[in-house]
Amino acid sequence: MSLTVSRKLHFTKIVSAFWLLPRMNQYGGWPASGEIDIMESRGNLNLIDSTGRNIGTKMSSGTLHWGTSTNTNKYQLTHFEQLNLEGLNENWHIYQMEWTQESIIFKIDNQTIGTVTPSQGGFWELGNFENSGIVNPWKSGSLMAPFDQEFYIVINLAVGGTSFFPDNANNPGGKPWSNKSPRASGDFWEGKTQWLPTWKMETNDQSLQVDYVRVWAL
Repeated sequence: MSLTVSRKLHFTKIVSAFWLLPRMNQYGGWPASGEIDIMESRGNLNLIDSTGRNIGTKMSSGTLHWGTSTNTNKYQLTHFEQLNLEGLNENWHIYQMEWTQESIIFKIDNQTIGTVTPSQGGFWELGNFENSGIVNPWKSGSLMAPFDQEFYIVINLAVGGTSFFPDNANNPGGKPWSNKSPRASGDFWEGKTQWLPTWKMETNDQSLQVDYVRVWAL
């Protein structure tokens, strides 16, 4: 299967994403049945991480989430990032995934940013679970399990959050909440005078724009 979405990103403190989630949790609850993030990007124009990278509108990522439980999510092994110095909010871009019985390939504007091709032991071996003492939830599946079931499309917008915006990143105007705060969502809302003016509500710049979503059988 080949799946393509053409979209133009906004520039606000919003995360935009294009996901695939399992229609049925065949192998158990998240992330045992998998999650495919074809693209995720933060809406900040100048969000700079501790290494000096712009991780806002100049970065997009593609990720597979999989593991036996939330504590064993091995997404780090299947996470790929791509920088665009112009900024992904400036023009339309194409985010793509090719999904076969042997591999999953992530692309942006027809350029491959990452490929996942599990060996004979599948994702169980890729995650180095063999000697963990954990029961293999994908034992009855194919080489690509848990990514061998039906998934559905999610076009996602998320505001704030306690995992995607690092506390140690530098953002003009600051960040009105801490990821460790027990009331992070309340702190975010109470700080709206700090971030709401940057949304430029009178324009289309704050909106997520999608031109098309296309799916082909390979």
